[in-house]
Amino acid sequence: MKLVAIGGGHGTAVTLRALSRISEDVTGIVSVADDGGSTGRLRAMLNVAAVGDLRKCLGALADPHNPLAAAFEHRFHAGELEGHTVGNLFLVGLIDATGNLEESIDAAAGVLGVRGTILPASRDGVVLVASHGEGVTRGQTAVAKTTGIRFISLDPPSPPAPLRALAALSQADVIVIGPGSLFTSVLAACVVPDINRAIAASRARKIYVANLRPEDSETLGFGLQDHVDALRAHGIEPTDVIVDSASQFANQPCQVRAFVTSVTGRNPLVHDVPKLTQAVIDACAK
Repeated sequence: MKLVAIGGGHGTAVTLRALSRISEDVTGIVSVADDGGSTGRLRAMLNVAAVGDLRKCLGALADPHNPLAAAFEHRFHAGELEGHTVGNLFLVGLIDATGNLEESIDAAAGVLGVRGTILPASRDGVVLVASHGEGVTRGQTAVAKTTGIRFISLDPPSPPAPLRALAALSQADVIVIGPGSLFTSVLAACVVPDINRAIAASRARKIYVANLRPEDSETLGFGLQDHVDALRAHGIEPTDVIVDSASQFANQPCQVRAFVTSVTGRNPLVHDVPKLTQAVIDACAK
């Protein structure tokens, strides 16, 4: 079975771990719009694509016994390196040396023993742009603090997507969208025009994994259907939605078929990998 996860950050990393328990043919398509924290500092300094979400997703599929995989998430706490992770610096060093984002990710994946494929949603870094009632907000960090978002776009507006990402979407049996921040992670990857068209054209089952709660700013006041409506407004038509039975979304109406089940463990704020794995299996079996 060919499986694709799309989005960014911690949410897509969890999804990749879950999908890797189902199949070895797993591809992660990851947003490169982040401009906060260590990633933002490196982007401003070296004019490179955002690497933070790529780092997390590479770690999700890395060989757990690989010592570098464990060190990849180590964060420095002193001097000029304070706040940076080993993985971010490693990826940026590869990009600076090769001048090619995809080649750099592949090289890192080889060193980490990654089982599967991690690809950027666009071949170059992008700036996230949000349209809302008050005008326009630029940059992922600022967008994450914005309410009343109507539409997300990118600058440049049509960045090229990797051909391998388009092929993976075309050949996928299942595309899992999210979880993660709806506008700044999930849609940040999905609105790359080539990616957007490839998702729309794909015959794969398209499963949206709902967040466990609304976010304080970008999805403040959103119900389950509001999340689906936002996806649809950006050309993404999910066939199914996985909803945690303990979340406030569990009993809310939705126009898309919803699979309500437990997908959290000891930490109610994070999706549980084995439970999410089973939820995807069950959704596909219906």
